[in-house]
Amino acid sequence: MPDHLHAIWTLPSDDGDYSVRWNMLKGRFSRAIDPGERISKSRQKRRERGIWQRRLWAHLIENQDDYNRHVDYIHWNPVKHGHVKNVSDWPYSSFHRYVRQGIYEKNWGNNEIPEIKSIG
Repeated sequence: MPDHLHAIWTLPSDDGDYSVRWNMLKGRFSRAIDPGERISKSRQKRRERGIWQRRLWAHLIENQDDYNRHVDYIHWNPVKHGHVKNVSDWPYSSFHRYVRQGIYEKNWGNNEIPEIKSIG
């Protein structure tokens, strides 16, 4: 997404520290792009870039149904935010891999809003 991202991670069984991983991801990405965004004094003091939110929303997947709801939500998100008309039109999605694996039909969500129970 242009202004946010979603991810489902499987962490090692002996290490559930997703916050460290997000910080590493954000740091590596931030060092790879040219500075230029507006950075508040508070962020400057903490040596933070202005492109990232300080917080993140995390959820431990409880079961297969919960996983399926989250995957559906992520795949539907570009349509929900008006970036594309159809789920299959968003090129940066794992949706295309799921279609190749036979998990989704290519036209999933094209003609009607899929029923996705609240995940928040």
